[in-house]
Amino acid sequence: MSHSSVLDSRPPLVLADFFANTRLRNALLVVGGAALTGLAAQIAFPVPGSPVPVTGQTFAALVVGSSLGMRRGVVSMLLYLGAGMVGVPWFAEGSSGFAMPTLGYIIGFVVAAAVVGALATRGADRSPIKMAGAMLAGNLAIYAVALPYLAFSLHIGLSDAFDLGMRNYLFGDLLKVALAAGCLPAVWQLIQRKH
Repeated sequence: MSHSSVLDSRPPLVLADFFANTRLRNALLVVGGAALTGLAAQIAFPVPGSPVPVTGQTFAALVVGSSLGMRRGVVSMLLYLGAGMVGVPWFAEGSSGFAMPTLGYIIGFVVAAAVVGALATRGADRSPIKMAGAMLAGNLAIYAVALPYLAFSLHIGLSDAFDLGMRNYLFGDLLKVALAAGCLPAVWQLIQRKH
């Protein structure tokens, strides 16, 4: 049995496994995940008194990690981070570069993609309750990187960083978790019916 047929015979662990049966398709999924996150970042609403806007990029990053799995998800978020740092204007509100206090959130997307991707390969994306737990873990991973980065960048304490960069966003995070918890398991069911 050839190496490719062994790979093809494995059951899909994440949604991307249904489509990523060649290197080209894997690459397209990785680039597509970064582009989707960049597009979602343009859905941005400033928050008065905070340098952190409300955007769609956190949701996109978590969905990309869950859908692509840990390895592809991490590479996709590294592409998003690296391309934005060197000038691709796809961070929130068309920004780019690295001299911004919110860069910690984007670095956190890489960690979150690893977390949710690993959980998805263990079946978390097939159950609404498990998917909600995975998304909460991904959100916590983002904040674990973002808040210390925000505090360091603005020369403030962690409690002030929490007030500026997390407290006002928790309700929106819960909505995103609920949306992902409903959508990803539903997509699994649709795909499995067709296969």
